[in-house]
Amino acid sequence: MVQSSNQRLTLEEFLALPEGDITYEFINGEAVPKYKDDEMSPKFFHGSTTGALFILLSAWAQAKGRVVIEWAIKLTRNQQDWMPVADLTYISYNRLPADWLLDEACPVAPELVVEIISPGQTFGEIAEKATDYLKAGVSRVWVVDTRAKMVTIFYPNTLPQTKRGNDTLGDSLLEGITFTPQDIFKQAGII
Repeated sequence: MVQSSNQRLTLEEFLALPEGDITYEFINGEAVPKYKDDEMSPKFFHGSTTGALFILLSAWAQAKGRVVIEWAIKLTRNQQDWMPVADLTYISYNRLPADWLLDEACPVAPELVVEIISPGQTFGEIAEKATDYLKAGVSRVWVVDTRAKMVTIFYPNTLPQTKRGNDTLGDSLLEGITFTPQDIFKQAGII
């Protein structure tokens, strides 16, 4: 998928582009590679943490909703169509019924989006993206830092909280989550 830098796409045109080996996000009318170069491409810590979170969240979400890895989400940012591809997404069956079985982007804002900082990305870049997710209707955003072994939780109406070690990640929205950052990184095999 190659796009001229001066050509703007509509969301429909973006969705009609052929699939390839590169994951693209739809930002400001452009198809933008999620990982811009080899420095940013996911490495072992990113991949194993994604797998660990998928296992832990899926066990918690059983009969509540679905957890999906790298699922595009149809949202709005700055009054424009925006389609980010989150590392992990949790959406309850209340927001998207269990019988919804279409092979397409998530059509509504999920309760939880997880972004794992890749090599070459900064916390500030991902924090800005987390703020955009919240403005678009996502209820919680977890930013996972595999190097510092911590998870920062972004909320719509309060300051972010950073969790480390044995701090529990659950809250009133994600009731019943009892696992901790230490559990994630132990499951991932990086501590």
